[in-house]
Amino acid sequence: MRRHSAVSSSCSPYGPILGVETSCDETAAAVVGPDRKVWANIVFSQHDLHNRYGGVVPELASRRHIERIETTVSEALRAAQLRWSDLKAVAVTQGPGLAGALLVGVSYAKAAAFALKLPFVGVSHLEAHIASAWIEDREFPIPCVVLVVSGGHTHLYLVRSDGFYSLLGQTLDDAAGEAFDKAAQMLGLGYPGGPAIDRLARTGDPGAVRFPRAHLKKGSLDFSFSGLKTALLYHLRDRNGAVRDVQKADLAASFQEAIVDVLVIKAFEAVRRHRVPALAVVGGVSANSRLRARLAGQAAEAGIRLGLPSLAYCTDNAAMVAAAGLNALERGRRSTWELESDAELSLAAIAVDSSPDAERP
Repeated sequence: MRRHSAVSSSCSPYGPILGVETSCDETAAAVVGPDRKVWANIVFSQHDLHNRYGGVVPELASRRHIERIETTVSEALRAAQLRWSDLKAVAVTQGPGLAGALLVGVSYAKAAAFALKLPFVGVSHLEAHIASAWIEDREFPIPCVVLVVSGGHTHLYLVRSDGFYSLLGQTLDDAAGEAFDKAAQMLGLGYPGGPAIDRLARTGDPGAVRFPRAHLKKGSLDFSFSGLKTALLYHLRDRNGAVRDVQKADLAASFQEAIVDVLVIKAFEAVRRHRVPALAVVGGVSANSRLRARLAGQAAEAGIRLGLPSLAYCTDNAAMVAAAGLNALERGRRSTWELESDAELSLAAIAVDSSPDAERP
């Protein structure tokens, strides 16, 4: 099975590289230099557009990407003080994500690379999130465990001592971020749900309601959040949906705590099981203040090095795409002009099979 390295620390001959990200409702462009530092990171969010619908409308997202991508890339080049001719490579999110949204980014990046005769590579959105762990801390230890937790993904990976990935666990239904979005909709908090619940939960009691924690079968590092979402639905139904503001804050805090509990427990179980010295948590949900506090406390208690990207690199951004692109190109991976976007792209072609031998660093 094909394998690709998670990170490389040397100066890259493929920088400065342009990264393009349009997998969902952020139009993003970034430039990462040969020194692996982020020279520019521009993100145009569509949250205001989709908030009225309570979630992302794929067709509207695609149209807005078409309207914004040229401006966003131009802003990134200006911020990096570069011309098109200064670029050495182009990277783009190939998938997974919304089909139409991905098509906009892949088409634009492919055209730019073709016109400039530059190396071009499509990367997985998951691969990019993993790469974000090393954007600000290039000395972050390997081997380590990486928890990717976002609106569409909840995955645990082992980054082995040889730099390759092994999948340890993943969600069997809803991702953590998806559960937050659905809970926020039930509570009338709007979109995106994660930040809304985070803000409200700060004034609530996390022990007010004992929501279920799905740990699945003994020893499993997989996740499940659909039952938690249903528990909130039934809780509200039993009260005919009528809850006071203080009750909403308690519900938000209790719901958030249930998700955070499972994420923290399983992440540190993976660290213990594979005897690694470090844990990185990446993706949009890693911006959650309660999760960051719980992770920091547990890491300090266990003597584990914790990697948490700055908030700018937690949510969807193109700096992580550019960083992943550098790593891929250095390992000899290059996309052809026939590359197509793939809304259901799996990281299986990059991750190593989770056999006992593969899991051991």
